[in-house]
Amino acid sequence: KTFETIDPRTGEAIARIAEGDKEDVDLAVKAARQAFDHGPWPRFSGAERRGIMLKFADLIEEHAEVLAVLEALDAGKLHSWAKMGDIPGAANTLRYYAGAADKIHGEVLKMSRALQGYTLREPIGVVGHIIPWNFPTTMFFMKVSPALAAGCTMIVKPAEQTPLIALYFAHLAKLAGVPDGVLNVVPGFGPTAGAAIASHMDIDKVSFTGSTDVGRQVMQAAATSNLKPVSLELGGKSPLLIFDDVDVNTAADMALLGILFNKGEICVASSRVYVQEGIYDEFEKKLVEKAKAWVVGDPFDPAVRQGPQVDKKQFDRILSYIEHGKREGATLLTGGKPIGKKGYYIEPTIFTNVTVNLSNKYWRILIALS
Repeated sequence: KTFETIDPRTGEAIARIAEGDKEDVDLAVKAARQAFDHGPWPRFSGAERRGIMLKFADLIEEHAEVLAVLEALDAGKLHSWAKMGDIPGAANTLRYYAGAADKIHGEVLKMSRALQGYTLREPIGVVGHIIPWNFPTTMFFMKVSPALAAGCTMIVKPAEQTPLIALYFAHLAKLAGVPDGVLNVVPGFGPTAGAAIASHMDIDKVSFTGSTDVGRQVMQAAATSNLKPVSLELGGKSPLLIFDDVDVNTAADMALLGILFNKGEICVASSRVYVQEGIYDEFEKKLVEKAKAWVVGDPFDPAVRQGPQVDKKQFDRILSYIEHGKREGATLLTGGKPIGKKGYYIEPTIFTNVTVNLSNKYWRILIALS
């Protein structure tokens, strides 16, 4: 059973990926459990794990061009940004946690004249990581790196929109010397593979980044299975406040970057901008001018500042938010339309006269200016 991975530049399939389901998750968990209970990784010294993780980081840098291409094809992320930002950041994250691998110490506590107590820190076991699609490289290593340093084994489910780069990371891990069964990548969909990870009785911890609604489901599944601990990083909203003591031109640059960086596909995007009344008109004019000059296009073009949305679902959702804003009486200052006939490109979009309820509920990657 397979599924297509789609190039967001064109809307066309670029590969077919084996679709992991509950049975595949079971196999991956068995491999991870075998590697944890009987394999060398948890039994390596911290220095040994550190050495392999540092080799992994070196390989990421050596393969930076391939990884940046996969990031652009998978997620529509700017090739230039992936190569200078996400990929080096992944290597640095691995190196940071590699430095912690040999510094996992316990403590000895004097309880009384006759008694001493001590703490011993041990790897928790088999960990399930569920990765989002907006930062598939960054989030992969934010989750995997500390687990590797601690001596855990793991199952990673990348988002179905962005499986290619995760599979390549598994390849690099093997080249670096990570033992078989330690890092298992299972591409698939949330309701099948993701749900199987959250509810699995032989997974000792789950880490999830994604929406609040799905995070709630993950926590419920973890609680009703084996009461495994859960780490959640869920959705956010980030209003931007601009006061009259700023340089208006710079503030407009920062506001636009705050919403259009990574195509707005970021949980801290400043989708609501509140401007002090005395500079509002000047700020609005500057912001609209800059939005109209913002270059949207192929993420491999170095002149482009914004690529396509990750998939048709997100593309259609954004366009529906724009139409909803119009129906509810918000004023469209610029943008609001798709670009071209192929791919998932949308014009930078700014609304004003937005009600608080409308702003809170519908604004995700559009600027609501007040």
